[in-house]
Amino acid sequence: MSLGDEHGYGESARADDELYGGSRQTRTRLPERAGDPYGGARRGGRSSSRSLVTVVGVVVLLIAAIAFANRGEGGSPSASRSGDKPAAAATAASGKRPVQTKTGGIPSGFAHDEQGAQSAAANYAVALGSTGMFKKDTRHALLDLLYTPDAAARLQGPMDQAYSTDFLNKMGLDAGGDPPAGSTFVSRVVPVGTAVQQYSDSSAKVAVWYIGLIGMSGEGSTDPVTSTWKTWTFDLHWSGGDWKIVSDSQKDGPAPVPGDDKAATSDEIRKAIEEYGGFTYAR
Repeated sequence: MSLGDEHGYGESARADDELYGGSRQTRTRLPERAGDPYGGARRGGRSSSRSLVTVVGVVVLLIAAIAFANRGEGGSPSASRSGDKPAAAATAASGKRPVQTKTGGIPSGFAHDEQGAQSAAANYAVALGSTGMFKKDTRHALLDLLYTPDAAARLQGPMDQAYSTDFLNKMGLDAGGDPPAGSTFVSRVVPVGTAVQQYSDSSAKVAVWYIGLIGMSGEGSTDPVTSTWKTWTFDLHWSGGDWKIVSDSQKDGPAPVPGDDKAATSDEIRKAIEEYGGFTYAR
């Protein structure tokens, strides 16, 4: 089902952020003043010992950093065992190139393996969470493209009822799914990770954890763009040389503790949506 069914989820991240550590300390000696408890005579012996401790500390940190950087290069037998892989390895980058083909503007031609199923599920979540689902013709095209023929035929009627004129009005859209002049409607899904729950040569069950954005950006909007965290699970079937959706479901969370970020203005959100496009997702 689509994000619009629940009024709050999101269109179409960056992977593998690199952290750069290290710091330098500069010791500053303040002018000595009579009666200053932090001044007074210099103590040469302790100064020398401090310098030695500082040098030793830097050497120890350097050795630790080198050992950390090289720990995955086969130096330890335990590091090569599959049981020692971190839990996040399920969605770690594999180095495979994303699919190069598109059908109806949606990535297609995914690999016939677990990674291909994960990539398909992530990209399908992006498509089904887009503003295109709020327009009848585009919605029908997406259903025919992403679902099996039987599933698409079964869902078309209920989907049309879900995206009724009344529902669109509540979202601030007209009967055609268009926002008022001068406003930008936002509906976007940003996958955070995927997990294969079941897999065989003919079927797969893949969960996509994502953050969704939805709302209206514009002056006088009573439905500002908000974010939500959800998990979208897809039952996929290998059909016609690609993965197709048989059924899907959503549940709330897991949601992290909200940060202290200052909310952007409506105009800033509009500009960001226009300037930053989506991705083709692949492992």
